Amino acid sequence: MEKEIALVEGTDMHPEDVFNPEETFTVEMETEDNEIGSPKSEIQCFSSEMGEGSNVIFSREAPLISKEPRVSGVCSCSATKIKSHVVAMESEIGDKENFGQEKKLSKQDRIELGRMFQSAVSCHDWKPAESLILLADPQTLNDALCITLDSIWFLSTQQELDGITGLIKKIIANGAYDFTRAALRTSFLASCVSACQSQTMHLEDTVNVMAQRLKERLKECNGDEVLKAEASAKVQKFTEWALKCIGFHSRCQANRDRVIQSSIAEIQLQLSAFKTFLDLAGNQLTGKDFTEAFDAAWGADNVNQCFLEASRFGSTELVRILLQIAHWNSLDVDVDLALGFASHYCKIGTMECLVEEGNAIAFLGPLMRAAERGCMQVVQWFVKRGCRDMELCLALTAATSSSQVDVAGYLLPHVPHHVLAALSIEILKAAGERSGGSLDGVAFLLCSDFLGDPTATYAVADSIARSDDESVAPELRAFLREHWSEAAYLDGLKQGQEHYLNLVRVLNWGGSPISLRDLPGPLRVAVAYLPLYRECVATGGRIFSQKQRGQLVEAVRKLGGVSLEDVSQGKELLAVLEHYLPPFLVHTRSMP
Repeated sequence: MEKEIALVEGTDMHPEDVFNPEETFTVEMETEDNEIGSPKSEIQCFSSEMGEGSNVIFSREAPLISKEPRVSGVCSCSATKIKSHVVAMESEIGDKENFGQEKKLSKQDRIELGRMFQSAVSCHDWKPAESLILLADPQTLNDALCITLDSIWFLSTQQELDGITGLIKKIIANGAYDFTRAALRTSFLASCVSACQSQTMHLEDTVNVMAQRLKERLKECNGDEVLKAEASAKVQKFTEWALKCIGFHSRCQANRDRVIQSSIAEIQLQLSAFKTFLDLAGNQLTGKDFTEAFDAAWGADNVNQCFLEASRFGSTELVRILLQIAHWNSLDVDVDLALGFASHYCKIGTMECLVEEGNAIAFLGPLMRAAERGCMQVVQWFVKRGCRDMELCLALTAATSSSQVDVAGYLLPHVPHHVLAALSIEILKAAGERSGGSLDGVAFLLCSDFLGDPTATYAVADSIARSDDESVAPELRAFLREHWSEAAYLDGLKQGQEHYLNLVRVLNWGGSPISLRDLPGPLRVAVAYLPLYRECVATGGRIFSQKQRGQLVEAVRKLGGVSLEDVSQGKELLAVLEHYLPPFLVHTRSMP
């Protein structure tokens, strides 16, 4: 399907005396007939092949113009004056002959009614606004719907939300029907609001940024270059109107330089109001309408693109709205990819929405990436939601390979023993292959006795160390040979023997003024074996490396009086060594 471009004409919108307490915020809204090819059509869409237009229109908006000097401070509107105008208009329209069931206001009446309605909405004066709705003809109701939707992006309280949603419901109940134009216009305005909420950019800078972005979007489209140029100029005018509208609301909130930064709670209110509009519009909005709206607002070619961005930023309410839009219009949105985006940025609330309401089920990729990054919160969330055995095993491998020992320690008890036993060699090989230079994760897994049987764990490590398999990373093989193989155990025994001989030489022929023979027995043991003891304690695991085990075995043998047949594993050996050390040194076991 060829891309289409929405061309927006300027609007005759002349707010007078925005900050003058004696005048109201005025709006002239002129809408032209929705005819394809008309020189006054408010949006023209063209295709590279057909050159045909679409029936999507914006209201024509002109810059907000203040005709009197402005005064600083909040927006001030005279509710009494608005009400008096309403009464006068009711009387004037009521006297006209053609005002019956088929209402048809004159152009001047429509402009005046729109001006008063904008004033009432801007001042949150809901009753006069509702009274004006009852006087409006269908075309003016469409204008009023646009005006009301414009205001939702500046909501800040629940009371304002209730007022705006009440107006939306009443306007639609009284006959507003142009939901396409309203959706396009408010989506574009929402984009401008978002752009203006930069912490570093002022409104005038944002005008240039928005204009440049739109020009780049137009260059990507197919079509007549003259029409593209016209489109660029018209969109530029609408952008300028939108930003001046934003500036007005910003100044009403006592912030002259940039748009008030919306809090999360305020954004929730704004999206809630937009969702109310979508609920009321129902199937009146088509998939094409939403595509054009998101293209106009966020440069998104389709709803899915906007959906993914909303997931990435954790805009849960917007994600919920887009899921609803997709369901209504049978549009495809990639909930599994969105889950990946949300989990990457740790947007737990959005993840909940995607799984519970979007039925996302692809946990493996996001879980592995979270484990690899060491994002414990996301890993725990996936595990609690329920993961398959292989997903947990692969996540454990990912955490091990990136040396995320805390995550690996959390995942290990959740992986069934039979899975670990069947895949133990592959887990260690894969972790070593993707280790990136650090094998701390592999050491942690082995020290944790990940197979639940020291003999089996040592056997797996020794098997890989002696393997000639080319798929085994050289760094992993060297590490296991040095620390975890049978050869490493023998080397540990040999080092223990050499260490003991060195101690004997010192005792017999040492020239130190302090004779080791004169020290109490526990202190002599501390001098000899405290470094080994602290090294073993620092591992914090259930078992020790084969080299450490060999050194411990030799140390315990030299201390004498203990049968080594029943104390061949690490913890038992360490307990024997502790027995000979001074108690005050044993208490430092938690020291690294």
